[in-house]
Amino acid sequence: MLKKSRKGNTKKALSTIIFLSITMGNVSAQDPGPSPYNFNTETWMQPFAAEGRTWGGTSGIAIQSSERIFVLQRGETQLPSPIPPEYTSFAGSLGWNVLRGRGRIWENCIYVIDSEGNLLEVWNQWDHLFEGTDGPGPHKLRMSPYDDENRLWLIDETGNIIYVFSNDGSKLEMTLGEKNIAGTDETHYSQPQDVAFLPDGKLLIADGLGNARIVVRDADGSYIKEFGERGEDSHQFAGVHALALGPEDRLYALDRDKRDIKVFQQTAQRGSSAYPTYEHRATWSGLGMPLDITVSAEAAWVTDLNPPKIVQFNLDGERLYSFNLPTEGPDRWIEMHSMAVDDQGNLFGTDNQAGRPQKLTPKTSADPSNLVRPAYVPK
Repeated sequence: MLKKSRKGNTKKALSTIIFLSITMGNVSAQDPGPSPYNFNTETWMQPFAAEGRTWGGTSGIAIQSSERIFVLQRGETQLPSPIPPEYTSFAGSLGWNVLRGRGRIWENCIYVIDSEGNLLEVWNQWDHLFEGTDGPGPHKLRMSPYDDENRLWLIDETGNIIYVFSNDGSKLEMTLGEKNIAGTDETHYSQPQDVAFLPDGKLLIADGLGNARIVVRDADGSYIKEFGERGEDSHQFAGVHALALGPEDRLYALDRDKRDIKVFQQTAQRGSSAYPTYEHRATWSGLGMPLDITVSAEAAWVTDLNPPKIVQFNLDGERLYSFNLPTEGPDRWIEMHSMAVDDQGNLFGTDNQAGRPQKLTPKTSADPSNLVRPAYVPK
């Protein structure tokens, strides 16, 4: 009996050691490490709003080059009068969340800067597109890496519409959807969130919160097909918030409401009438509330919440690294809603709740493998 008991205890001990080893391995992979970036908030860009105003919810960013960076904000924020002494340069310094009815004014929604934070252009000629918005408003900016004209794509979540502007902002060249009209058919959207671009000119549109689908369109905007549906299974959507393309014809769909990343494999031959066709391959789960994703040739980075952070995965879905964003002081974040990397390796993020853009520069001591890389461009 004693020997049997010892053998049983030995088995239990071995099982415990194995379990602890696996568990500790998972924990260590998920524990946040030091930030590989310096925060440059106090020495970088300052608000350009009129006196008594500051930035609004800053939701989108698109980088053409370090000399031309497009930023999207959901209007400006009216500050109280007199301005409290604790105010620095953004509404979040007052403890405000600018998405919660803090005196929003629909002006200066699109502007252009360089990587040093110099203001180059303000596209206030298009502010009328967002006036009267009852809801979050414009959501994201994108540029196609295949477009020689570098047109700017703006996804307006609340307006249920997508706008395509010339690079200098002088022309509205195309619209997809019908303003303020939600629908499930081929010509309407319901709270669209993002767009991704295929090498042959086709578009993937995350018609993500209202319809929980991805719509495939031709370069001229004509409808081809769609896939995805709302549901509880791992391949089904609840809220497609961001899209990214990766190596080997893979599509990464970030589901904000399910707190996961769904990986799809493109299976049709390029040039065929079936292209693109996507099949679900994997789901990466366990995130707090993911908001944006960038995929390079080697890894994927996700902006996440609870707390605000950036999480790095390898392309098999294993967590490699994560680091938290500051939640107090001059570098404070509430969320990094969108992110992009310039040609010098600087990371730019937009805070949709604290209300401003920020620039992060790589630390000289950082492990280069932990730095967010530019997005992969399929050939």
